Amino acid sequence: MVLILHFAVVVFIVGGLVLIMIGNSQAWHWVNALWLRLAHLMAILTVVAEAWFGIPCPLTLLESWLRAKAHVVMYSGSFIEHWLQRFLYYDAPSWVFTLIYSFFGLMVVASWIVFPPTRKRRHNKLNA
Repeated sequence: MVLILHFAVVVFIVGGLVLIMIGNSQAWHWVNALWLRLAHLMAILTVVAEAWFGIPCPLTLLESWLRAKAHVVMYSGSFIEHWLQRFLYYDAPSWVFTLIYSFFGLMVVASWIVFPPTRKRRHNKLNA
């Protein structure tokens, strides 16, 4: 379950930016909802801060702790778990991830400039 949650966070961060770009090109106003944009920005800023300060992801720590408690040394899960794990955990120097996360974070910040978030306007029944 932790691995699936971790995967969902990654999909939200990466897919969110893609959705914002596509949504704005298609005039989907909901992709600029302030709550969505703030959640997206906070998610990537958390990842970038963890990378810059060398803080391990809490979901990674939780998964490692659970695996240790279960005395799981090697991967022994299902097919889906195997591929989710391969997708999320690459073997590269930490500076590579810091660079990638920072660049992606800059892209998210740039999306705020190019496609600013909007607040939902409340329609007054008297003006309708």
